[in-house]
Amino acid sequence: MNFYSLNGQAPNVSFKEAVIRGIAPDRGLYFPESISSLPTSFFEEIEILSNEEIAFKAIHQFVTSDIPDAVLKRILQEVLDFDFPLIEIEENVASLELFHGPTMAFKDVGARFMAQCLGYFSKDKETEVTVLVATSGDTGGAVANGFLGVEGVQVVILYPGGKVSDIQERQLTTLGQNITALRVDGTFDDCQKMVKTAFLDEELLGHMQLTSANSINVARWLPQLFYFLFAYQQAKSKGKEIVFSVPSGNFGNICAGMVAQRLGMPVKHFVATTNINDTVPEFMRTAVYSPKPSKATISNAMDVGDPSNFIRIRHLYQDDIEVLRKHLTSFSFNDEDTRRTLREIYQKSGYVADPHGAVGYLGLKKYQDSHPNTYGIFLETAHPVKFLDVVEETIGEKQELPTQIGRLMDKEKKYLPIRTYQDLKRFLLKK
Repeated sequence: MNFYSLNGQAPNVSFKEAVIRGIAPDRGLYFPESISSLPTSFFEEIEILSNEEIAFKAIHQFVTSDIPDAVLKRILQEVLDFDFPLIEIEENVASLELFHGPTMAFKDVGARFMAQCLGYFSKDKETEVTVLVATSGDTGGAVANGFLGVEGVQVVILYPGGKVSDIQERQLTTLGQNITALRVDGTFDDCQKMVKTAFLDEELLGHMQLTSANSINVARWLPQLFYFLFAYQQAKSKGKEIVFSVPSGNFGNICAGMVAQRLGMPVKHFVATTNINDTVPEFMRTAVYSPKPSKATISNAMDVGDPSNFIRIRHLYQDDIEVLRKHLTSFSFNDEDTRRTLREIYQKSGYVADPHGAVGYLGLKKYQDSHPNTYGIFLETAHPVKFLDVVEETIGEKQELPTQIGRLMDKEKKYLPIRTYQDLKRFLLKK
């Protein structure tokens, strides 16, 4: 299968080339040339399949021309070596926990899958690849962990100073080896703009091989469709229409869910829930896309004013707003709503959510107000201790640090401060 640029001004490329390039020469995102439905029997018999079998069948058509089946199965075994439990916290409402991986965030799967693919593609090459990535919180830690020690790959992570949690910052600044963290004096949007600019800089591209590990990269984005299939497998027996509520920042996760739907997953509707960075909720209301500067919130991984992957969602539905509205509803909530909901969930069920999960829960409940006969799944995208101060202060209970987090607390943070794209370029040209 080939992939084409959504800007339509670049040649089609293979999966391998799309992964290595990250973004097309015309600055467009790559998209698969076709999405073929899986057999109905796959969904009828999904309960008897392992996670690795589900993932293999789901991703196979997109990568088969570049990754042999045996290699793909090995990659999936290494990537999917933790659980994705569906936890019912009240009647017709369940949390899909995506934080049981090494960095305790949903991005572990995509980051590890991409790292394994890039390692496989680079194994016989002498040229080093530099992975350039912007993070609003969890992407950086997941990418750093996924690529740590991968031969022939250097990782450079840009993050907004003072706008990620202490634990998130530790996950991307304490590893060393082939990982370098750049602390940007600005917002996530500034970081993302620098990354995109680098991919268009001919002088820089003549000096080094760059790729991106943000969800703009197809190898980071597509594997997220696994989550929705794993959840469907666990919820199928409920016998009700399933709706997913996804806390959304750059909109890669929910877009991957819509690809799972296009593969034939019998789920009709998605709820994209945001914090006050409400570009998409406003678009769904007005049909006018007006990106704006991002604002800082306690659900910082969603502090995105111009979500990159929303163009993929619009493309899936041929930019027809009325068709899109049949499949997607979008709501936004503020920090006060989020804190109140964290308390209410804990008081009602004893379940500790993180701020992003709380936003997802809010969107789900609002949707269910007018669609009561549904089984709702909200995505819990990060472990609550990654937002320790907010969670403990809000619910009034101390939280025990998991081993993955505890071992970071005594390590020294190491980063380089930058302010402008020229600072980034000077650093990269010295590498």
